[in-house]
Amino acid sequence: MLDFTREEVVAKIDAGESLEKANLQGIDLRRAGLSEANLRGANLREADLRGADLIGADLREANLKGANLRGAKYNYYTQFPEGFDKKAAGMEWVGRP
Repeated sequence: MLDFTREEVVAKIDAGESLEKANLQGIDLRRAGLSEANLRGANLREADLRGADLIGADLREANLKGANLRGAKYNYYTQFPEGFDKKAAGMEWVGRP
């Protein structure tokens, strides 16, 4: 069972709240604004993050197994789990601010 709905996730991110270690398995976050989100250690297994804005987000230690990140945007400040292959995931580099 998910800890939060899509709407709750977006509201928490907009308010600057942390979603560290949240269970978001299978959630639909297509094109969601998640810039600078703290998703460290979150369970994003099988989540749909296509086209999401992950610029500056902290995804260290997050479970991204089976997550769809095609077209999700990231930059120099986005942090990923060790060994995560952004190119293989089909993510879009937007560079440094």
